[in-house]
Amino acid sequence: MVYLDNAATTKPCAECCKAVAKAAAERFGNPGSLHKMGILSEQIISSAKRTILNALGGGGAPEGEVIFTSGATESNNTAILGAAEKYSRNGRKIVTTAIEHPSASKVFDILAERGFEVIRLAPKEHEDFVGAIADTVDDNTLMVSCMAVNNETGYAVDTARLYGLVKRANPKAVVHIDAVQGFLKMPLEGDLISVSGHKVHAFKGIGSLYIKKGIRTAPLVVGGGQQKNLRSGTEPVELIAGFEAAVKAYRGSAERFAELKARLLDNLSGMSGICVNSDEKCLPNIINFSVLGIRSEIMLHALEEKEIYVSSGSACSRGKKSGVLAAFGISDRDADSAVRVSLCADTSESDIDFLCENIENNIKRFRRS
Repeated sequence: MVYLDNAATTKPCAECCKAVAKAAAERFGNPGSLHKMGILSEQIISSAKRTILNALGGGGAPEGEVIFTSGATESNNTAILGAAEKYSRNGRKIVTTAIEHPSASKVFDILAERGFEVIRLAPKEHEDFVGAIADTVDDNTLMVSCMAVNNETGYAVDTARLYGLVKRANPKAVVHIDAVQGFLKMPLEGDLISVSGHKVHAFKGIGSLYIKKGIRTAPLVVGGGQQKNLRSGTEPVELIAGFEAAVKAYRGSAERFAELKARLLDNLSGMSGICVNSDEKCLPNIINFSVLGIRSEIMLHALEEKEIYVSSGSACSRGKKSGVLAAFGISDRDADSAVRVSLCADTSESDIDFLCENIENNIKRFRRS
């Protein structure tokens, strides 16, 4: 099997599986309990928070709080809705992009229905995309929300530069970063940062939200007051233990991904009718390209016959057009034949070669002369 759909989800690493099993067997107490078993569970949570803070800060933990959620969708919803509720007095304008994941973009649809002004910028319209986002910020802006790395193309945003420019334009504006694809792969900065476990070889069902010191957000989930009243509900200690273990064990590197991407593009360059949609502004672990004349689903299922697993874009869209590629200036024709390859630390040169061999075979099989 050749699995090249790591932007959709990753295989849980051995360290994660071991940590989950150990916590389930030995530290299954409710972390809210005052006895020893509860204290042992609470220690897992505290340790995981420190680990994630350190990972967000690139080795130096930023000041702030980490809360655990069920995943990035809940983190994005909590960040956006919570900040809108707490800071609406500062303005009614929200600046975001046309390339956001549905877990963010659909929340902005809801806020627009509630009377907020939502501005969505597209990369194809701005040579300096970060500068354009910041230039849109004014005194009425309560929030800027932007994904660090686009899940369909790998397009990356310099979040540190974005943060600085936004704060210069309006110090009161809250900056939310959807770091689902960027966590552990690039530097990150924001007032609120959403992270998903299953994108970094942890289990599904666990994520986190970083909240910078001094930033307030209203809770999305209320009840018993766990996690400082920011996210109620008994914490999933086992999943948190696995999340921490996966972060500590993460082995992906930009250098390795760049080597594999170069090999892929070199192989594709020898085939006719290939259009690469991921340019130099994209992280190298996500490569989007179009095999012109062959619809995405046909290519995907043909590759699946050889146990090669890729995708045509966001797994959340289930084959529907997301509109994200159009925001990058990619035509409908090219989008209809788009293939997304996403790498992990276990991806090998032979995986890339086998993929390319079968793409070439499928071009001969399906493309009309």
